[in-house]
Amino acid sequence: MRVATAVGLAVVFALAASARAAELKSGPQKGEEIGAYEVVKVAGNPHDGVKIGEELCYRCKLGNRPMVMVFTRKADKNLAKLVKELDKVVAKNEEKKLAAFVALIGGRDEEHAKAAAEKLVKETEASNIAVVAPKDQPNGPESYKLDPKADVTVLICVKGEVAANHALPAGGLDEKTAKQILADTAKILN
Repeated sequence: MRVATAVGLAVVFALAASARAAELKSGPQKGEEIGAYEVVKVAGNPHDGVKIGEELCYRCKLGNRPMVMVFTRKADKNLAKLVKELDKVVAKNEEKKLAAFVALIGGRDEEHAKAAAEKLVKETEASNIAVVAPKDQPNGPESYKLDPKADVTVLICVKGEVAANHALPAGGLDEKTAKQILADTAKILN
């Protein structure tokens, strides 16, 4: 009886967590345009023509190219796995001009952001993804309305608008979700 009760409670908690994740809304939604915002490049992609420490609108630089924008409040092993796989996808789709960047948000100071970015790039060996920190907007661009409850918000965009949005609470970036993000990325390349 106790085992059945424990299993039942585990299922209830899992379903509740899944429902909360489904309810989370962060960033521009599918079909909405993505706006400009200023960032500082802190690490990554040495081939994109942007120097470390340079301030720019990365989204503007990429224009209407297909792109994946990852906004994260922490750089953990699950983010590293996603970045590693995303880096391969970007490299494989160079002729389609696919681009990606990771924005470290959540009130980090510039030195902390730089250290976290360098560690992420070193761990993943990513060479096609830039890591940036928002300038003057530590929680990401205000116009994007990133939910503070979202540890990770992934915007998959093409022609300046969102094709898919993944808003993930703490612990929401797992292998299954990463596969869905990569599948949604593939869709914008067809």
